[in-house]
Amino acid sequence: MEVLSLEQIKSWPKAELHLHLDGSLRPETMIDLATRQGKLDRLPASTAPALALAVRGIDTAGSLEAYLAWFKITLVLMQTREALGRIARELVEDAAAENVRYLEVRFCPLLHVDEGLSLEAVVSAVLLGLQEAGVEHGVEIGLIICALRGKLAKESLHLAQLAVAFKERGVVAFDLAGPEAGHPAKEHLEAFSHARRNLLGLTIHAGESWGPSSIRQALLVCGAHRIGHGITAVSDPELLAYMVRHGIPMEVCPTSNVQTQVAPSFAAHPIAELVRAGAAVCINTDSRLFSCGTVSEEIWRAHVQCGLTAEETRECVRNAFRMAFTSPARRHAFLNELEAAF
Repeated sequence: MEVLSLEQIKSWPKAELHLHLDGSLRPETMIDLATRQGKLDRLPASTAPALALAVRGIDTAGSLEAYLAWFKITLVLMQTREALGRIARELVEDAAAENVRYLEVRFCPLLHVDEGLSLEAVVSAVLLGLQEAGVEHGVEIGLIICALRGKLAKESLHLAQLAVAFKERGVVAFDLAGPEAGHPAKEHLEAFSHARRNLLGLTIHAGESWGPSSIRQALLVCGAHRIGHGITAVSDPELLAYMVRHGIPMEVCPTSNVQTQVAPSFAAHPIAELVRAGAAVCINTDSRLFSCGTVSEEIWRAHVQCGLTAEETRECVRNAFRMAFTSPARRHAFLNELEAAF
């Protein structure tokens, strides 16, 4: 049986589609920003090595809610244009270093206005950082604006309107994130209707910490084009068959699923079952600080720990380009580059 090495996977051109900006800071940058902003006491450690070790406490989060609570230590540092632009640039640099050629980054602008920035200023700062680094490092960028399940519907609509306003400047899709329990996606239907009418891509976190009913609602009520996580679809054969039949993409993030205990272990993660059922699966880090440092490592982990064969792993890498919110011509070009690397 063929076993892929991490170095092989690093050498392939790759796409990453499910990546949270506020979960992808460098520890060194966090310490520097905290020092400059007078917020070092807000972090669980005062040096980069100690901070990198401290955040590994998230590995035993045990629930989505506990996992998300860790983001307070990054968000407190992400309230200025300078910080947002720097973090965005460094994320692209880190992705380029492992041969990521196409990158979709998502975040919720509402979480970055505590110190007076407007929503428009927040999005502009992030886009500038992403795009400048993308040009420098040869990475194509798409930005996804997230609404939050726990916020009011009118706030989600405002974010959808914001996403549409930036559609020609680099925003490619609209998303809904946050704890699923008690926060059904249908409460944000007006926001998704607005985004869909204005031809934005739609991706929704669903089937991550809640059952397949959450996925059904994301697809059949809100009209999602892609599903973030979605791994509980394995418990609903009819739904899974529907997703396979219609080629509905699934953005799977194995490490964060184990951290939140949606999957009890890597060996028990259902990614291989999903792939063998014919689902269109791609593999993502979710957050590079808190979950998996590189998408190459996450792909390798899905192969050696979750049980994907070498060819199944290659197909998941192909899927990431196929599922990207970019033009057919760009997808085709990326896939040609990938096949040459294979």
